[in-house]
Amino acid sequence: MYAQIFEPLTVVIDAGHGGNDQGAHGKTLYEKDVVLRIALALAALLKDEVKVVLTRDADVSLGLRERVNLANEAHANLFVSIHANAYPDPEAHGIETYYLDVTNDQYALKLATRENLLSEGSEAELKFILADLSAKEFTAESLSLAEAVQKQVIRELRMDYKETRDLGVKRSLFYVLLGVKMPAVLVETSFLSNPNEHALLGKEQYIQAI
Repeated sequence: MYAQIFEPLTVVIDAGHGGNDQGAHGKTLYEKDVVLRIALALAALLKDEVKVVLTRDADVSLGLRERVNLANEAHANLFVSIHANAYPDPEAHGIETYYLDVTNDQYALKLATRENLLSEGSEAELKFILADLSAKEFTAESLSLAEAVQKQVIRELRMDYKETRDLGVKRSLFYVLLGVKMPAVLVETSFLSNPNEHALLGKEQYIQAI
């Protein structure tokens, strides 16, 4: 009998923003820095189990299309984009995970617009493209991945941070998820606009828990 050799799973970890694109910000922290720390910590945890590809491992500018191309060229099995949230109401807090699909939820669309750096008019264009995409074949797998990620992040955080709010799994039109040829999710890891979560995102223990 011949031993069957399996290629390891390839996971692309995308630290959102970077370089001149600072992303959301709080009193002292910028999204680009927080999510890079999370991405590097996650890569360190996964490296012995799967092949890990980071879209960036330093504070560099990287376009959304470059991130998509990198994931596709790596023939990745999964794509996880990591972000930190922000909202005008400083009371908003919690964790939420997104997958790509058509949505009419205005909050999700506004968040996608901010992350995409797109105009409001581009949302309609993305909806049109999505409605006719054969790539929607990954929607079910992406939903399953989003549910698994959301459940595990909440479970881990609540072990030490009991007040962690579960904002659930949602669908939206994040450009970085559009075009990747694999199940893909975008995780919003706490709110930089919330004073308590801003303070937590500055702590290494919290980064490791996420």
